[in-house]
Amino acid sequence: MKKGVIVAVLALCAAGALFAGGGQAKTTAGSKSGTEFIIGNGTEIQSLDPTQIEGVPESRVNRAIFEGLVGYDPHTNKAVPGVAESWTVSADGTVLTFKIRNGVTWSDGTPITAQTFVDSWLYELNPTTASKYAYMPGMVVKGADKYNTQGGQPSDVAIRAVDERTFEVTLVGNAPYAIDMMAHYAFNPLPMHVINRYGADWIKKENIVSNGPFVLQEWIPNDHLTILANDKYWNKANVFLTKITYLPIEDTNTAFQAYRNGEIDWSTNIPLALIDELKLRDDYQVAPQMGSYFYYVNVNHPILKDVRIRKALSMGFDRQELIDRVVKGGQLPGYSLAPPIGDYKPATSAPMDVAAAKQLLVEAGYPNGQGLPTFTIMYNTLDSHKVIAEYMQQAWKNNLGVNVVLQNLEWATFLEERKTSRMELGRAGWIADYADAQNFLDLLITGGGNNDGGYSDPEYDRLIRRASTLPGGAERDQVLHDAEALAITRDQAVIPIYYYVSQNIIDLSKWDGWYPTPQDVHPWTGIKRK
Repeated sequence: MKKGVIVAVLALCAAGALFAGGGQAKTTAGSKSGTEFIIGNGTEIQSLDPTQIEGVPESRVNRAIFEGLVGYDPHTNKAVPGVAESWTVSADGTVLTFKIRNGVTWSDGTPITAQTFVDSWLYELNPTTASKYAYMPGMVVKGADKYNTQGGQPSDVAIRAVDERTFEVTLVGNAPYAIDMMAHYAFNPLPMHVINRYGADWIKKENIVSNGPFVLQEWIPNDHLTILANDKYWNKANVFLTKITYLPIEDTNTAFQAYRNGEIDWSTNIPLALIDELKLRDDYQVAPQMGSYFYYVNVNHPILKDVRIRKALSMGFDRQELIDRVVKGGQLPGYSLAPPIGDYKPATSAPMDVAAAKQLLVEAGYPNGQGLPTFTIMYNTLDSHKVIAEYMQQAWKNNLGVNVVLQNLEWATFLEERKTSRMELGRAGWIADYADAQNFLDLLITGGGNNDGGYSDPEYDRLIRRASTLPGGAERDQVLHDAEALAITRDQAVIPIYYYVSQNIIDLSKWDGWYPTPQDVHPWTGIKRK
């Protein structure tokens, strides 16, 4: 994110910090023994299987029970040693060699070796696994995309166990962001000895094993999920919580009331109706975030396939007004899929221009929206998504004569339904998995696991894959910019709305080891009662 963006948001953060409100965080034991932590996780998770998850609530659980070659630095979210104690990069930047820790095991005592990662990544990439994020290793690991999408063989994937503790990865090119990328759960080791025995049932309580700082104790869907400290975790000396409970509270007012009552320690969603009050509290944590809020558009829809309709919708509402009057959190108007990150300058869609938008509708044969069907905006249960959709509904009706209705779905159903041809307009948000614009632009590659609008353009795909082979710098930034210019400036494949700030409620006068971060990622090691 550009310095100017960060300064603007930090100014808002500072203004909110001038006043002290203070929540009533749950009182727990101060010693390592018996310290419990309860989190309002926002919704019920899809799964515990790393290959079948794709959301932020799931990632919070995954980070607690699984660990990859690298983890996240709690301050910066940059890669730090995980299962791999160290790594080296070849002179040309294309070969990564990881040294696996000696004696690291699964929670059942089974050793984790270099071969574990070979077997796990091949399972992730196997087309029959239907992993949500298989495209991610496919973008950086040589031969991975060929195996995953082009009928290739496992032997095409350039990974190998040099010996029991040495894992070698050959990249498609010099990708300096690849190591940070590998903290993502798409690169997790998987307990193949359990998966091979139990199949899809491997995640059941009686079967699951994991390798992170915690292990599953109990999961009662739509009630709670509880994990306990893993005594076989290599870094257990830095695990200060003995128990974490995740509560799937979708109603943000209920979550905040539970927080005020001392029933939860961290609420990950804020009640929008109380945003002005929350800004005055010192336990309201707001920070710059590398993330975009946008609407997917079904580009294969009989009407929405006309780019003029998509552009008219994007130009037909006031993003700044939405931020100032509706979400009020210091977000910034978004006109691109990728926010500004580092030196990357996004290619943007046109700003609000109602007259131009109306003219596009005339050219498409729908003057003042006449003759257009009523579209549906699909969103998952959360008050902020609802009021944003209501704003869009009113703005498009008043400005363009376009009618939309709203469809509210619970999280897991929403994610599945958004992938179907029934989706017309679908709410979406993307928080960077690693600090690079390509992480956002990968969403629109043909056939990608998160390409829910069905966008497809061969030249776009070519540019994105070329970017994967280039070292960081101006040339690569330009290639990514050119790709985004196709998908956003020319084709309006999605409707950007704003760039995120992270918003959490946690009393940092009572908890140590939790820090605002650019990706709103918070490792569970190091968090402890003050």
